[in-house]
Amino acid sequence: MTDVDEADLQILRLVQRDAALSIAEIADSVHLSQNACWRRIKRLENDGLIKKRVALLDAQRLGVGVTVFVSVRAAEHTEKWLDGFTAAVRAIPEVIEFYRMAGEVDYLLKLQVADIAAYDRVYKALIRSAKLMDVSAAFAMEEMKRTTELPLPVRQRPRTR
Repeated sequence: MTDVDEADLQILRLVQRDAALSIAEIADSVHLSQNACWRRIKRLENDGLIKKRVALLDAQRLGVGVTVFVSVRAAEHTEKWLDGFTAAVRAIPEVIEFYRMAGEVDYLLKLQVADIAAYDRVYKALIRSAKLMDVSAAFAMEEMKRTTELPLPVRQRPRTR
């Protein structure tokens, strides 16, 4: 991990909970001046620890409240196949996460869709995109936990006597 201290970790905890906080609010919370806080945030961005600041939207209210996990087994394992499949999957807006896996499943996709018909359109786009051995879907019945907050280490302060 990049060299970060407790103040950096506090800043990261705050901004990953609410990126709309002002520099003044963050600085006050971490007991730094606004200038020092701003410099730290800029360094954390430049170092790539803060990738970007976004708004989290309500999928249900936007009409894409069905979460689908799609497991894909590839029919071949060549670089050309992977490049084509990757490009095709990245072009599908309903795919919000895409992973290459180890084990029985080669790829795992997370989709947000409106309904089964919308999933079927994505499924058809997937099977047109590349030769696949197997595609299976699991539909989430209930979201039990969802967060974008990464677990950050807790720095132990040295003990004083």
